[in-house]
Amino acid sequence: MIKHIVMWRLKEHALGNDKATNAQLMKSKLEALRGQIDGLLAIEVGIDVLATDSSMDVVLYSEFPDPAALKFYAAHPLHQAVVAFIKEVISERYVVDYEA
Repeated sequence: MIKHIVMWRLKEHALGNDKATNAQLMKSKLEALRGQIDGLLAIEVGIDVLATDSSMDVVLYSEFPDPAALKFYAAHPLHQAVVAFIKEVISERYVVDYEA
């Protein structure tokens, strides 16, 4: 199984929205992928509640049966539509993919 974790820091304002609004939009858009892409076994999106200096704003946790399924998800048009939004609202992105 592959676990895919992504963390983002958002811009204070983007696309006419504040950070909190864009965080909620990211969460909704990502969670809407549940059941839509073959191989996406689990998806969870969290929004930071503490807002410390070292905090990221949004985190994605997802699971795939194998690396091929993760690659399929990454290239899928539904995912790419969400990626287009995310790229507009973030300032930083960190990712870890590991086998468990």
